[in-house]
This record gives sequence, C-alpha cells and structure tokens, in this order.
Amino acid sequence: MHDKTRQQTFLTLSKGFINKMITINDIITAYEKTRNSIIKTPLITSDRLNQKLGFRLWVKCEMLQRTGSFKFRGACNAILSLPDDDAPILAYSSGNHAQAVALNAKLIGRKATLIMPKDAPMIKRQATASFGASIYLYDRKNENREKIGDALQTEMNAHLIPPFNDERVISGQGTVGIEIAQQCKKRDFYPSQLIVCCGGGGLIAGTSISISESFPNCKIFAAEPEGFDDMKRSLAANKILSNKLGKHSICDAIITPSPGKVPFEIAKKYVKGGYVVTDQEVCDAMRIAYRNFKLVTEPGGAVALASVFKPNFKPLGQDIIVILSGGNVDETLFSSILAQKLES
Repeated sequence: MHDKTRQQTFLTLSKGFINKMITINDIITAYEKTRNSIIKTPLITSDRLNQKLGFRLWVKCEMLQRTGSFKFRGACNAILSLPDDDAPILAYSSGNHAQAVALNAKLIGRKATLIMPKDAPMIKRQATASFGASIYLYDRKNENREKIGDALQTEMNAHLIPPFNDERVISGQGTVGIEIAQQCKKRDFYPSQLIVCCGGGGLIAGTSISISESFPNCKIFAAEPEGFDDMKRSLAANKILSNKLGKHSICDAIITPSPGKVPFEIAKKYVKGGYVVTDQEVCDAMRIAYRNFKLVTEPGGAVALASVFKPNFKPLGQDIIVILSGGNVDETLFSSILAQKLES
C-alpha cells in the first residue's frame, strides 16, 4: 500500500467510528472479544452503610480492573479491532486511558505513543512508561491534545484511539454494564438507579446502553466534579456545552472540555440528568470507600459514590448502583485524604 493511501486508510479507520449509533449488539460483540483479557470486577455492598442510608448501595469495583480503571476495557476492544498491519498506536489521555492503551499494545506486540499532560500524576506517567510506551508531554492549559494527536497521527501513520469519542472504545466500556446485569440477575434484584462517573462520556454512554437493555426502568445519571459538569448542563440544554476556562478540580481523570459528540448523542437517549460534587465531597467518598469497602479509589473514580452522600440526595428506589471507575491515586495524596476527619 502506498504511503498516501495507507495514511488515508488510517484516518478513515480512526475517524469513521463516530458516525454510527452504537447498539447492544456492538457491546455484546465487544464483550465476547475481550472477555478473556478483562477482569470481571465484583459488585459489592456494605450492610453497615445500607443501614445508615436506608437503601441498598452497590458499588462496581472497576479500580480492580487491569491497569486500575475501566479504561482497559475500551482500549482492549479498540486495539483488538485494529487490522493486523503492525502500524503504531497513538492515543491522548490524562493517565488511565494511556495506561490501558500502553498495556494492550504491549500484549499484542505493537508500539504505542501516548500524549499526556505535563501535570498528569506521576504514578500514571510511570505506569504508562512501564509498559514500554513512548510519552509525548504537552501543556493542557495552552495546547490542544486533539490537534497534537491529529498531527502526530499523520506524521507517524498511526492508528489513533481517542479516550471516549470512538465506537470501539464506547462498546468496550459498555461491557461494564453487561457484567452488572449478570451480577444483578444472579443476586435476583432489579437496580432502580445507576450513577456513573463522567468525563468525556464513554463509560456512561456504553454502560447506559447495556443496562437499559436488561433493566429498561433503571434511571441513569452522570456524576461530575464541580466546575466540570458539562454533561449535566449539555443534557439540560439539549446541545453540547463546554466548561469555563480556569476551573480546577482534584478529579484529574475526568476533566474534559466538553462531552464527546458520540457519547452525548447516546446520553440524550438514556441518561436522565446528573449530579455535581465538590472536591471535599469526593475526598469524603474516598474515605467512605476505604473504610466501608476496603477499596482504594482515585478522586475521579469516586465521583459517583460522592453523589450518593450529598445532603440533598434522594434515592430513586431501593437498589442503587454506583461505578467506582478507577484507583490510580498517588500514595501521598491518598494518605493525606485518609488522614482527614470524616463526619459520619
């Protein structure tokens, strides 16, 4: 294949996935493709917490997934969907998608380059590098990672795997919902509400499709950090809205400028609304997860859990599921959060 033709093929492969509405069949196919590579993470509850809350709270433990977050699922499906051409793999990420792409590329013997912000947690940069990937650092305040990705894709003739605005990735993330449905049915209960941490929207998009297929009356909500509630506001406005510049949050893993186009179209169909939590509420949730479930979560991974403990939270039913989406947290930060007093 000539270089020009090959380059155009790569661009089509990477960008052509955003034009098709994803179905439950796509997610089932992704599950069958990845089931021997991913970990079926547990769905657990705490009797002590349930007594205090007045309803049963279930947590899906995606911090126990390979590379420490749900991102391994989407990266796995995307990379296993690539043609067998030995072309390099390219992705951009604040850390969790980077690690997932790096490991999946290593498992099939492909070279990977990850575009990461200079202020990404060191634990995530080191983990990504440990899988043999090259890292391209950028300044997230003054540079655009999508533009960098497009330029490097052309330069490297690489397959670009975006973190959320991609059919293959969203279908892979939807396997979380396949597992949740299996686990609920095994325990013989019907979830009334599902709350999902939301950045670009890949996880909530894929999971909402698979959960709605099995439990059509389950109400699905996004959970976002204060100042980054773009999905909630976009759903209310029925159009994609961006976050204001200059905002900061401890939840580095799910800070995005706006929802992805594909996730937003799916969310419009399945997601009822969203919750917004403060950094302090996130820290409280991280301590709750550790003390009641013995689980380590990163800030962005605890946002859905934090929403349940907001003073004005009103449960929609008796069985509520939250997804703990990741556990890649710096040890020093985690220790300092655990040392804070929890009023409960």
